[in-house]
Amino acid sequence: MKESDIRSREAYDRYLELLARDVEELLDPATFVEVACPVCGDERRRHEFDKGHFGIVTCLRCGTLYATPRPRLEDLGAFYGDAPSTSYWVNEFFMPVLEARRAKIFRPRAEYVAERLPDLSSGRVADVGAGLGLFLEELGKLWANATMVAIEPSTEQVAICAEKGLDVIPCVLEELPEGSGPFDLVTAFELFEHLYDPRDFVERIAGILRPGGYFLMTTLSGTGFDIQVLWERARPIMPPAHLNFANPDAMRIILADVGLEIVEIDTPGALDWDIVEGAALADGHDVGRFFRWLADHGSAEAKQGLQAWIKGNALSSHMRVLARKPL
Repeated sequence: MKESDIRSREAYDRYLELLARDVEELLDPATFVEVACPVCGDERRRHEFDKGHFGIVTCLRCGTLYATPRPRLEDLGAFYGDAPSTSYWVNEFFMPVLEARRAKIFRPRAEYVAERLPDLSSGRVADVGAGLGLFLEELGKLWANATMVAIEPSTEQVAICAEKGLDVIPCVLEELPEGSGPFDLVTAFELFEHLYDPRDFVERIAGILRPGGYFLMTTLSGTGFDIQVLWERARPIMPPAHLNFANPDAMRIILADVGLEIVEIDTPGALDWDIVEGAALADGHDVGRFFRWLADHGSAEAKQGLQAWIKGNALSSHMRVLARKPL
C-alpha cells in the first residue's frame, strides 16, 4: 500500500494550511493550559520543538510525545465544530478516497476482529467516534448476528450511520447516557491522538465493557519511524487536531492503570517508509544521507524489506492495541 492510495498529498497540505489559519482565527493562545503527560500523568518532560503556538514535549517517564500548552477541553470542542478545516477534512480529504479507505483500512480491521475474536460474533459492539460507520458496516458483513452501535457526536454522520441501520448514540463518550453498556467489544480508531484527556477516555472505556470484554484501538505512535525521522516536519504532528503520540510502552502503563489486560500491542503500519520517501523526493526534506540515498537508489525489495523490519519490530507510527477487561 502507498500513501497515495488512501490520501492525496495535495489535499493533506491544504488541510494543514486551513488548520493553521483556523488556529489563528478561532483560538486564543492566552487561554491555553499546561498539562502533565496525558497518558501516564507524569509532569517531567523535555521540550522538543514548537509547532505554531504549541510546544511539543516528550514525557520522561513513558516517552509519550504530546502538545502542551493546549486549548481547554471546551475550546477544543467548539473548535472542532466551527473550524472550516474540519469540513474540508470530511468533504475534500476523506470523501474522495472513501472507498479506497474502506477496502484498504476498514475491511482489514473488520477481518482482524473477526479472526481474533470469533466468540464475540453475536455480541454487542460499539465504535466510539464511528464517523460514517464504515468499520461497523464491514464488521456487520462478517458478524450478521452482532449488534452494532455507533457512538458519534456529528449530526451529519449520525444520520448517515442511522441510514445504514446502525444503532446510534449521538454524543461523545464523556456524555454517554447511563445504562448504554455493557459492550462485548468497544473500538476507537484514530481517536486517541485527538483527545484532551486520554486517561479519562480509557477509564470510561473500561467502565462500559462487560467483564471479559475487549477494547481495540489504533493511534499514532510517537516512536514510529516516519515521525522520528521527519520530527518537527512530520505531518501528523498537527496540534490541535493531534495532541497525543503515545507508544507501545506508554500504552502498557495506561492500560495497567485502568485495570485492562494487554492482549496485543503491535504496529501493523505499511506506510512509514513511503511517507519518508515522499518527504525526501516530493517535498525536498532532509531525511539524512542514508535514507536520501535509499529513496534515490534503493531497490523496491530493499524498501519493502525496510518496511517489513519497521512493522516487525513495533516501530511503525501506526499502532494497534487490543486489551481485555478481566473476568
